[in-house]
Order: sequence, then structure tokens, then C-alpha cells
Amino acid sequence: MTDRQHANVEDFHNYVLVTGANGGLGYAICCRMIDEFILTRPSSHSLRLIITTRDKTKSHDTVAKLKDHIFRTRKHHKVHEKSPLVPKIYLQSEQVDLCQLRSVQVLIQRLLRSLPKLDTVILNAGHGGFTGVDWPLVIWTILTNFHQALTYPTFKLGGVGDLTAPQVSDISSTEARSTRLGQVFCSNVFGHYLLVHGIVSLLSNSPAMSGRIIWISSLEAYDSTFSIDDLQGLSSPSAYESSKRLTDILALSSRLPSAQPWVDGFLPPASGHAPPKQYVAHPGICATNILPLHWILVYVMTAAFYVARWTGSPWHTVTSYKGACAPVWLALASQEELDAIEENGGAGKWGSAIDWQGEERAMRTEVQGWGVGGEVGDSVDLPKNSRPREAEDLDEDGKARFALLGRKCWQSMEKLRADWEEILKEEDD
Repeated sequence: MTDRQHANVEDFHNYVLVTGANGGLGYAICCRMIDEFILTRPSSHSLRLIITTRDKTKSHDTVAKLKDHIFRTRKHHKVHEKSPLVPKIYLQSEQVDLCQLRSVQVLIQRLLRSLPKLDTVILNAGHGGFTGVDWPLVIWTILTNFHQALTYPTFKLGGVGDLTAPQVSDISSTEARSTRLGQVFCSNVFGHYLLVHGIVSLLSNSPAMSGRIIWISSLEAYDSTFSIDDLQGLSSPSAYESSKRLTDILALSSRLPSAQPWVDGFLPPASGHAPPKQYVAHPGICATNILPLHWILVYVMTAAFYVARWTGSPWHTVTSYKGACAPVWLALASQEELDAIEENGGAGKWGSAIDWQGEERAMRTEVQGWGVGGEVGDSVDLPKNSRPREAEDLDEDGKARFALLGRKCWQSMEKLRADWEEILKEEDD
């Protein structure tokens, strides 16, 4: 078999890893990917969906639910399980606690042993760290600016300085605190960061296309919540929003020349293979359990989200399944399509958008300091109600500041990665 024939055969078998797949958006991403793969791929193709949860019980339950979903999808479309006319779906479950770096290392080794390649990694798992909401501010912002309050909320309350459990065991209690990581930062960013670095060889093994790293961000990735001097958000009551802003910065600046030396350290170039490409997506506004609310208030929140959609908001997807639109599109679109879009409009943040009738689509999202595609003046074409009220169009100064911030973030993340790998290695020795 020639190299080209081998590449074609390998391209028929798709390997996709989704973290945090036991519920919410992660589970919806799996369901939607299964549905779209069955409906759009020929029988010669197959999908191996590798899901991660925090424990074996959740893995078992998630696999059972996904198998039932596959059965119902095939039944709905009148496709027999053993039909030679549909692509095959395989499920593989793994366990990882992204707040425990040892657990991440164990998963890396399991994946390296069990998989020939990875086409896409969807970094979805995360932790909100929210403790409640500021009810007077909720009422005021909703009454004074309904759409902005429900799209770009500022009333969520988060814990300050929440840490993971100690990452190493043979140190004193005083030292233990100094070697702990921010819980939200580790769950949302750093655990994923170490995971991707460890499996980069799998992402570089696809013979027909470059691997894809899809970071899951949020509309709440506010510039005001992030400081390079507090990378982990330990001093901030907005650790979640800070982590999502960092996610945007890392993904969007990953192809800038100023950040390249550190990006190459994170994703070492493999000889003869295209390096993985990084993308960032968000689900719009979904009614999930990320906020600790009474069940009655969850229904009130959901109803308000529908009203926002019906009155012109493009971001209130409401359900996680519709929120999974953009991440799944990024995972399954051809590389030629994605490259053509970026050639014409630049790299950007993709969101799951929706019209008042409930028809979802992937849509570009404005990022402060980056705009829509990293080009000055491109923000003005955004639809109504799709950007914060205080947003300003990108200018040259803002673009330069973003590039500088991206370089500093990559430099800090690479230093943190090297430091922690050294700490863990020393404990092993």
C-alpha cells in the first residue's frame, strides 16, 4: 500500500476525544457528533469517540446513555445497527481528574498505549466555582438592559482563592499550599494544557490532516476579569471568567509569530507531519446546572432565555444539544473548509448561534483585542445583539496589546508546565 493509499484508509477512521462527557455540554457534544456522523458520513467511515469522566461509575452510565442514544438515532432514521450502509460508532471511556496532575499523566499514558492517532480533542470539562448570585444586581440589570444581562451577566458570585488538593504528597503542610493550583484554573485550562502536550504525538499522527484542538470557551470571557499577574485567577472573584479569557487568548494567539517559540514548546513539531491546529468555540447561553440555583429558579432562568431568543438574541441556544453546534462543526468540517474560511476572514472564536425559530448555526464571535478575525475594522459587520454594549471596534493599538498579552500568556503557561513537570519528576525520583 502506498503512503497516499494508507492516508486515505486512515482518514476513514476518526478518533475524537471529549473531556467532561458525562453531562451538560460535554454529553450533548457526544450526542450531536454521533448524530451528524451517522447522517453525513458514508459506510466506509467510522468514529471512535473517547469520552472522559471523573470516575468509573460516571463512565459506565455515560456509555450506557450514549449507546441508547445511538440506538434511538438509528431507529429514528430507520437504520439497522448492522446495516452496511451506515458508518460505525465505537465508544471508549477513560477516567481523569483534571485537578490532579497525576491523574492527567496516567490518562496520557493510557491514550498513548491504546490509540494509533487522534483527529480531534474537544477540551470541554471544567468547573465554574460559583457560589451564588447577587440578587439585587440580577433584578437591576435585567430591568435596565434585559438582553445584555442575560448574555453577558455580571451578577454571578464566585469563590476566591479556591485551590486543588495537594499535587505531591511528601512535603510539609506549609509547602503543600505553595505547590497547589487554582481549582478553576486547573480544571478549565491547566489540566487540559498538560493533557494536550502529553498526547501531541497522537494529534500529529493523522496522515491526511492536521489534528485539531478545540478549546471550549464562553461568552463570559471578559477582558476585565483577567490579569497576567494573576494567571490562575486566585485573587479574583471571577476565576471562571478569567479562565475563559485565558482560553481565548491562548487559542487565538497560537498562530501569531510573537507567541510561536512557546507554542512550539507546547506542541513540538513532528517531522513529516503538520502540527495540530487550535480552535476556540463556545455554546452560546445554555440552561445548565453550572450555577447553584433552586430548581424553580432554573425553570425561571430557562423561560427568560427563551424570551431573550424570541426577542432577538442570537446567542440563547438554551439547550446543550443546540449549544454543541459550533464545537461539533469545528470537529467534523473538512480542513479545506476551515482553512478557506480563515484565509478569507482570519482565525476567530466560533459560537453556537440561533434564530428565534430555533435554527442553530456556527457564527463568529467578537473577542476584545482580537475582533472577529484578528483584523482591524472587522467587528462592524456583527449582527445586532451579538456583542456587549460597551464593545469597541478593534484598532491597531488593541491588536498590538492582544499580541503582547498572548506572548506573555504562552510564556507563563510554558514556564508553569515545565515547573510542574519538574516537581512531579522530582517526587518520582
